[in-house]
Amino acid sequence: MSKHIATAPEGLKLTPAPKLALLVSRFNPDVTGGLRDGALEWLKERGIDESVDVYEAPGAFELPIMAQHLARKGVYEGVICLGCVIKGDTAHFEFISMGATIGIMQAQLENDVPISFGILTTYTEEQAVLRSRTDEHNKGREAAAACVETVAFLRK
Repeated sequence: MSKHIATAPEGLKLTPAPKLALLVSRFNPDVTGGLRDGALEWLKERGIDESVDVYEAPGAFELPIMAQHLARKGVYEGVICLGCVIKGDTAHFEFISMGATIGIMQAQLENDVPISFGILTTYTEEQAVLRSRTDEHNKGREAAAACVETVAFLRK
C-alpha cells in the first residue's frame, strides 16, 4: 500500500532559515515590483526575509544564466526568479518565454539547487497586474513558496 508524504506542512518554517537569492527582472517594473514584494512578504511570514539577497536582472531572458551562476556559487540553497513577459504583436513573446522556461529548468537540474519559476507569461498587461497585486493570488508569493518547499524536501 502506498502512503502520502506531505512535503510542505502547513505553516512551513525551516530551521535554520535557508539562504536564498531573489532575482527580479527590471522589465515591466510595476509588475515585477509587485511580484518581488509578494515573495518577500511570504518569506517574512516564515522568518526567512533576513537570509535573502535580492538581485536585479535586465529581463526575463537573462534570468536563467544569472540563476545558474548564483546556484553554482554554493552560497544559496535556492533561487527565486521573477519576471514578466506580456504578449505583443510579434513572436518575441514566444522566444523569450520558452528560452527562460527551458533555461531555468536546465539550471535547476544541472546544479541540484531549486530555482523557482515566477515569470508571468500573459497575453495582456491587465492579466499581469492581476497576478502581481498584494493578495493571496500574487505569483511572487507562489514562486517563493515553491522554492522553500523544494528546499525543505531536499533537506530530508
